[in-house]
Amino acid sequence: MKAICSLFLIITFANNASFAEEVPNFKRLQLTDKFYAEGASAGNFNDDGKMDVVSGPYWYAGPDFTKRHEIYDTKEFKPKGYAPNFNTWAYDINGDGWDDVIRVTHPGQKVFWHENPKGKGPWKPHVAMDSLENESPQFTDVTGDGLPDMVGSVAGQFVYFTFKKETATEKWTRHNISPPKSTGGRYTHGLGVGDVNGDGKMDVLDKSHWWMQPDSLDGDPLWKEYRFQFTGPGGADMFAYDFDGDGDNDIYTSAAAHNYGLTWFEQAEAENGKKIWKKHVITGPKAEDNSYGVRFSQAHSAQLVDMDGDGVKDLITGKRWWAHNGNDPGGNEAAVLYWFKVVPGKKSGQAKFIPYQIDDDSGVGTQFLVKDISGDKRPDIIVGNKKGTYLHIQDGVSVQDPGPKK
Repeated sequence: MKAICSLFLIITFANNASFAEEVPNFKRLQLTDKFYAEGASAGNFNDDGKMDVVSGPYWYAGPDFTKRHEIYDTKEFKPKGYAPNFNTWAYDINGDGWDDVIRVTHPGQKVFWHENPKGKGPWKPHVAMDSLENESPQFTDVTGDGLPDMVGSVAGQFVYFTFKKETATEKWTRHNISPPKSTGGRYTHGLGVGDVNGDGKMDVLDKSHWWMQPDSLDGDPLWKEYRFQFTGPGGADMFAYDFDGDGDNDIYTSAAAHNYGLTWFEQAEAENGKKIWKKHVITGPKAEDNSYGVRFSQAHSAQLVDMDGDGVKDLITGKRWWAHNGNDPGGNEAAVLYWFKVVPGKKSGQAKFIPYQIDDDSGVGTQFLVKDISGDKRPDIIVGNKKGTYLHIQDGVSVQDPGPKK
C-alpha cells in the first residue's frame, strides 16, 4: 500500500542578515595525518572514566590522545582509494561494562564488532552482518527497546538489524522495512531515522521516501511507504527535526553527497489536507545561493546537535575531501567543516541556518561524531577521513562573523 505525497515544491533561499555574535571557538588536534578510515567515534575503552577516540584500527587514550592502541591489524591507505572502514561506532555490545567498536568495512561487505579485551590481549572480531548497503547506515535505537539497531539495506531492500547482549557473538537478526527492489545498490546515498509524523516512533528516511513504523513490530510487518523525491542523486545523513519551530518535524538532507548543496524540507499541508514538503535551500552550487557566501561540495555526512546550549539542535557538516579521488565537482577545494546555528522563525517555513566555519583543512568523512569528549559538557567533534584523524574541542567563545573565514 502506497500513500503518495503531493509533489508540491517551493524553493526558497536563506535570508539571513549578516551579523557577528559570540559563538564557540574550537581547538584542533590532529591525532594522525595518515588515512585509515572515513568514520570516527568515541568511548571509554580503558575504563578510566575518560573519553577516548577511535578511528580506523586505533583508539587514542584521553584526555591527551597522544598514545594510541591497536584494535585490528591494517596498513596506511593512499587518498586515491578507500579503506575498509566506512563507519565506526562505540557501544558496549556484550554488556560487560566495556565499550566495544562497531565497524562497517565497506558498503555491501561485512560489518564487524570488535570485542574490548579489557586491557588484556587483542580485540576479538565478531561478524555482526555479512552485508550492509547504503553509504550512510544509521546505528540508533529504532525499536524503542533502549538498544541501538543498525539501519541500512541489503539487496535492494531497506532493513534493520537487532542484537541481544546475551547472544552478542551471534550474527544480528535482520528485519525488513521495505519490499524487495525498493532501493538501489550498495552505493546508494541518503538515509536517516527520525519521527516524521509525530507518533513517537522512529521512521526511516531515504532520498525518495519516508517509511512509517507500524503500530507494532511483532511479526516483522513491512513499513508503510510515503514517496517524495527529497533529492535525486541522494545525500547522506538525513534528519527529521522541527527546524522552523511550528510543532511538526521537517527533513534535512544534503542535495547530493558528491556535489554542492544543503537543503531542508518544511512539512506543511495543502488546502486539501494532504501533506506536502516545501524545499528550502541552505547552500547551493554558487556563493550567492547562501546569504553568507558559503558553498562547498561533498557533504557526505552530517550531525544534528545543540552546539551552543540554546536548546535548539544545530547542523554540523562539511566536505568529504577526495570522496571520488578528486573527480567530484569541487573535489580539490578546501576540506571545510562548518556548524550552522539553527534559529527557528516566527511562523512555519521560517528558519535561519547561520554558518560558522570550524576548520578549512579537515572536513568530514562518511561518518563522524559530535559528543562531549573533554568533559566540560560542551560538544566536540571527532572526524576520520583521507586527511587523517582530528578532534575539534570546544575552547571558549568569541565574537565571530558568520560565513567563510577570510
